[in-house]
Amino acid sequence: MKIPPRARVLAGAAAVALLVAAPFGLKPYGIYLLSLWAVMTIAAIGLNLTLGYAGQISLAQAAFVGIGAYTAALLTTQGWPLWAAFVLATALSFVIGWLLGYPALRVQHHYLAFVTLSFTTLVFLILRNEEWLTKGVYGITGIPRPNVLGWSTQMPVDFYFFCLGVLALVSAATWWLIRSPWGRAFTALRENPIRASSLGVDTRRYTLMAFAIGSALGGIAGVLYAPLVQFIEPTAFALGLSFSLLLMVIVGGAGYFLGPFLGAAVSVLLPEWLRFTEGLYLILYALFVMVLVAVCPSGLIGLAERLRRPAAIATPEPAPPDDGTGSS
Repeated sequence: MKIPPRARVLAGAAAVALLVAAPFGLKPYGIYLLSLWAVMTIAAIGLNLTLGYAGQISLAQAAFVGIGAYTAALLTTQGWPLWAAFVLATALSFVIGWLLGYPALRVQHHYLAFVTLSFTTLVFLILRNEEWLTKGVYGITGIPRPNVLGWSTQMPVDFYFFCLGVLALVSAATWWLIRSPWGRAFTALRENPIRASSLGVDTRRYTLMAFAIGSALGGIAGVLYAPLVQFIEPTAFALGLSFSLLLMVIVGGAGYFLGPFLGAAVSVLLPEWLRFTEGLYLILYALFVMVLVAVCPSGLIGLAERLRRPAAIATPEPAPPDDGTGSS
């Protein structure tokens, strides 16, 4: 059963209204969590493009978030505007992601995961040990929040809306991309690379493009992360963040447009909602993820589609009206 377009529009409008109204009823920490959700969703959208649509396993997304965050921190603390950090971090992440995509042309699946894992470890070691550039374990403090056309984003609510605006732009661009010939080529690459190649799809080019665009979105997320927390250090971009982003994509639903949105909400917000259980909240969160992945590997959106499908089967199609002739 397909959801009617009108119902989709109404659901989308309700979700946007909720996101706009939500911060006005929250304390600063709650607004910070919503901003973190927006930032992590952007990074997860990039990984979903690489993994969910192009079928390339990557554990390097944390490294690109770190590259974006350190680019923003180093530039803005020296007086550069944040838009310059966006441009440089996006370009740098795109180029590095393109180069990292070359191993994907030769290795696949868990072998590729080990290659990207090694890259994340390399970036972490550079961030930690090259103190002349990154200040090492001492981190970078005093990262300013930007002024956008005279609009100051110093207050938590203002910066949240700034993050939400960037997320909206990224979402619109991704929506267009996955419905373009590029998006169809990515999907063909995931489903059957040999058949895609036989149909004329340049698998080499599209594999590199999937890595590059997904990496660039990780860099954009990092540029927002730095002024959000206003202090960064290497540990925040270690392998644990890559696993967390991978979890967001899988829990939400890899290969679904809304998957990263739901997955990031589960990863960022659910542990906070479970804090009333005190020391049990992490155990409950882990159990929830384990049960979900075991019951429905396609994630929350896949589970919703599975639940809706039997209802569609059980509901018979309405009979055609009787025209008085006795025939149907």
